[in-house]
Amino acid sequence: MKSRQIKSVIESTSTMEGAGVRLHRGFANEKAHLFDPFLLFDDFRAAKAEDFIKGFPWHPHRGIETITYVLRGDVEHGDSLGNKGVIKGGDVQWMTAGSGIIHQEMPKGDTDGIMEGFQLWANLPKNDKMMGPRYRDITAEQIPLLKQDNGVEIKVICGQVDGVSGPVTDVVIQPEYLDVWVPPKAKFTHITDEQRTVFAYIYFGEGLFEDGAEEALGDKKLVLYEAGGKVDITAKEQGLRFLLISGKPLKEPIAWGGPIVMNTQEELQLAFEELKKETFIKHS
Repeated sequence: MKSRQIKSVIESTSTMEGAGVRLHRGFANEKAHLFDPFLLFDDFRAAKAEDFIKGFPWHPHRGIETITYVLRGDVEHGDSLGNKGVIKGGDVQWMTAGSGIIHQEMPKGDTDGIMEGFQLWANLPKNDKMMGPRYRDITAEQIPLLKQDNGVEIKVICGQVDGVSGPVTDVVIQPEYLDVWVPPKAKFTHITDEQRTVFAYIYFGEGLFEDGAEEALGDKKLVLYEAGGKVDITAKEQGLRFLLISGKPLKEPIAWGGPIVMNTQEELQLAFEELKKETFIKHS
């Protein structure tokens, strides 16, 4: 079985979003075609409240799904469906914007003023872009932890590993989303569908991300893989923790305008016209 080789390594870059949230962006608009069916990946780890407390006040989405995974701290949220609550450390929120939703996400951090988490945007295929909005909150206790003989630990958020399935189901693009811990000098091998886009995002330690690699990669590096049947990743002395994410490409045109992603410029223009006319929300 062919092991996947590294296609590119991306250093996430500092940027500001929302009402003034400082974060590190792995990829977005200009590189989205490389990550099909994914559109954007943000790392919002911060040690100072001033870098996240202003949050992401009310804003619209259409045509996408957003996946928020919190490592540490709290995120208060609410939306136009009437949902509201708090995502805590270890929790996941998977929101399908579909035909249109207006929501807000307000990071609060933990008792030490620290906020850590990630947000991933997944595209919706043309036939599902105007589906009814929905969302699911998955608590940390609902996410299975798979322990392998060599000490590797895998939180299976979405997808299946060694017969263990993640709690996030019915996602249109059927992605796989894993949070992986590899002990010092141990090796992690994972079978991948050759048709899928696969990337890893490192957030602790260093490791070698392909067989025969000589350069170790560490925190805030994103690894995009070539096609292949598996990934082989070896941790260095400190151990290694990373997200491993994959999905089947849609191979459809992308028309992107801020928080709205459609297939054509005409669909995009219509969405913004509906926002002005207050006819954007199709499902209540």
